[in-house]
Amino acid sequence: MDAIQQELLAQVAGLHEVPEGAYNIRANGEMAGRNTTANIDIITKEDRSGIDIRIKPGTKAESVHIPVVLSQSGLKESVYNDFFVGEDCDVTIIAGCGIHNGGAAASEHSGIHRFFVEKNAKVRYVEKHYGSGDGSGERIMNPTTEIHLAQGASLEMETVQIKGIDSTSRVTRAQVAEEASLVIKEKIMTHGKQHAETDFTVNMAGAGSSVDLISRSVAKDDSSQLFRSRIVGNASCHGHSECDAIIMDQASVSAIPELTANHIDANLIHEAAIGKIAGEQLIKLMTLGLTEKEAEEQIVRGFLK
Repeated sequence: MDAIQQELLAQVAGLHEVPEGAYNIRANGEMAGRNTTANIDIITKEDRSGIDIRIKPGTKAESVHIPVVLSQSGLKESVYNDFFVGEDCDVTIIAGCGIHNGGAAASEHSGIHRFFVEKNAKVRYVEKHYGSGDGSGERIMNPTTEIHLAQGASLEMETVQIKGIDSTSRVTRAQVAEEASLVIKEKIMTHGKQHAETDFTVNMAGAGSSVDLISRSVAKDDSSQLFRSRIVGNASCHGHSECDAIIMDQASVSAIPELTANHIDANLIHEAAIGKIAGEQLIKLMTLGLTEKEAEEQIVRGFLK
């Protein structure tokens, strides 16, 4: 891999060398490296572009990396990855996509990830998106995540986009069974004329199920953001959605929550806050010797940390 692709890998997956354990690295539409283990198998799909990741029941303290990098201007692809996580597992999955566009044509990656997490299994899923390059072509990222949690299963998803993506539509759909839990933590920053949309829909299907959706975002310059969240409680369950956004310059942010309770013991909560950086915060940091711009940057970093 060349230096640009290596930098993209470092940004989206924290990889500076070949990782331990299972991995599948995709570069410019082709497989650039793969390794499997005794407990984690990676199989190329035969009917369309993508892979199946199969994790044996009882697998503990193992990880799988599946990053994607694009450095060819004008490349557009859709990739379908399915994760089958056996009962009583405890694993970490590191994904992410980086696009470097130095040309005039748009580059686009659509990643469709489906998770089938069996009884009492635990998954930590990290997905980072990053863009670079000084070309005029757009960097477009459209991730779709479909989650199926069996009884007692849990998935914690951390999704981050803080630089360089011109347009993104982020769609997540989840089905949560009895005593299962889902936590999603999203962080987004847009600038220039970038646009970002988030669309969460979670169906709480089992008694004792829970979901916690947390989105933190910063919109700068003339960028725009749209956050939608839908939680449907069909059983005795707990659902919480929270959207906090800092708006700066001429940017715009919309938050559209939707809660539906179809059971008397469905406990559903939504919180949303959109506003500018408080003046007293800026003044406090400026009295410590920071310029106004430096103070703003410090506050934004702390907000998205």
